Amino acid sequence: MLQTIKNAWKIPELRAKILFTLMIVILYRVGAVVPVPYVSSEVLDGIMNSASGSLFQYINVLSGDAFSQATLFALSVSPYITSQIIMQLLTIAIPALERLSKDGEEGKKKINQISRYVTIGIAVVTAYGYYMYMKMNGVIQAEGAFAGIVIVACYVAGSALIMWLAEMINEKGIGNGVSIILFANILSGLPGFLSGLVQQLFQGGWKGIVYTITVIVIGLGMLVFIIFMSESERRLPIQYAKKVVGRKMYGGQSTNLPIKVNMSGVMPIIFANSILGLPTTIAALIKTPKEGTFWFKFLNFFSYTSWVYVVIFVILIIAFAYFYIAISFNPVEVSNNLKRQGGFIPGIRPGKPTSDYITKVLNKIILIGALMLCVVAALPLVINIITSKFGYSLGSLAFGGSSIIIVVGVVIELVRAIEAEMTMRHYKGFLE
Repeated sequence: MLQTIKNAWKIPELRAKILFTLMIVILYRVGAVVPVPYVSSEVLDGIMNSASGSLFQYINVLSGDAFSQATLFALSVSPYITSQIIMQLLTIAIPALERLSKDGEEGKKKINQISRYVTIGIAVVTAYGYYMYMKMNGVIQAEGAFAGIVIVACYVAGSALIMWLAEMINEKGIGNGVSIILFANILSGLPGFLSGLVQQLFQGGWKGIVYTITVIVIGLGMLVFIIFMSESERRLPIQYAKKVVGRKMYGGQSTNLPIKVNMSGVMPIIFANSILGLPTTIAALIKTPKEGTFWFKFLNFFSYTSWVYVVIFVILIIAFAYFYIAISFNPVEVSNNLKRQGGFIPGIRPGKPTSDYITKVLNKIILIGALMLCVVAALPLVINIITSKFGYSLGSLAFGGSSIIIVVGVVIELVRAIEAEMTMRHYKGFLE
């Protein structure tokens, strides 16, 4: 990977793209520390630290602590990602949008334009909810409608600016803009995490040493496992029929249809965390129930330190993995494309038998990929429940699985993008 980046640096066009991407990331991180008027970040940070396991904590991880600091980019890329997911679902549900998606580059531009408007709408709703949450918890330092308008306007403007920065990376930089921003946010919390780990190692006694070793072993093990999971795929053999045109014979070549084991990426974990984080999030919005009451037991039931939480979490990940593939991969369309191009799977007839075969293989692969995601996402939770009985908590790693998946996925995607750019320019040093 380092050699690939080193070779890419020697090409002026690629060097310009890499530098442009770095400049956008720096601009984003500057915006992530710009304060918003009338907001006390110290008060909000204390409240967020007490809302462990809530949806707020997960959003804070993905925003690089900007959410808990109530800075300009507090909403991060969440409105933009949500709008893209909504548009993806609507493209399947609404025939007019489906026709637009198949209308080439012009149709994609129109869908992207609609996505931008949806992003702004989601940002307005999210910013207002964020403002009301802060107002209810005494984070706002000024009263009146003017302060509320300024705060909401700042967060909406921040979301629009993030959307623009992500699209600038897509257009003039290298890699996917949203992925690069998430990557930068997650890595921004690494120095603080390592500092806490070193403090535990030298000041925690023998328990601190065991804690540090456990965290390192888990982290390295998950990293290796995620790389293996990201690179694993099932290749279905494809044979193209031979045809004679004049005196020449065309076709007859063999290729394959690669199906990734983890086609859904981190999306099932994000969906599952969002659903399971709702009870704790609602509890953070209202007064804490008294100990021993029904609502107190109910919240503990959905706490990430509960075995029930882990079981439901695993079930939701598997369910959302199937759901996400169902809306993003169409075996019938793949089968029809193969049939039109004269391709077929050896031993399987073209048409419906091919689509049925692909669906059968896909269902098995989705289950394997979902179980791998469950290991990555649930293992830190299980270890946290066990270590909490000895007075230590791995709460900082509760969302570590999804964070590592994002980081590894972005790195692999970035290296492939650089390699593709180098191959297009016929760079011999890379091909050697």
